[in-house]
Amino acid sequence: MAVAVTPMRILIGKVGLDGHDRGVKLIARALRDAGMEVIYTGLHQTPEQVVTTAIQEDVDAIGLSILSGAHNTLLRRVLELLKEREAGDIVLFGGGIIPEEDVPALKAAGVKALFRPGAPMHEIVEFVKGIQPHH
Repeated sequence: MAVAVTPMRILIGKVGLDGHDRGVKLIARALRDAGMEVIYTGLHQTPEQVVTTAIQEDVDAIGLSILSGAHNTLLRRVLELLKEREAGDIVLFGGGIIPEEDVPALKAAGVKALFRPGAPMHEIVEFVKGIQPHH
């Protein structure tokens, strides 16, 4: 009997005050085209809203786009909330304007990947495909 393959579920969102969503919408479309279920939260989400939605939607990963400069605070807060809510198995990755010098500390904190401006779309899709689904 064939086993049904559940597509990966990925939450894509924008946290903070950043109002630019063109890039994140392109990523959402590329992930959908690659066969994943994508939940797009829209603009101006708080870390709390993102984590609540991620848990409710039973996602495998959260991808956040941050262009506002608040990446250190926002990404760390999402990781903190995931741990508090016993959802630390949800992979967090990010993208946006993130200075090279901030990348090592964010990865050490638990952000699995960071994609900076100009990252090829296929790299993001391949990274997400490599995540082990948790359900």
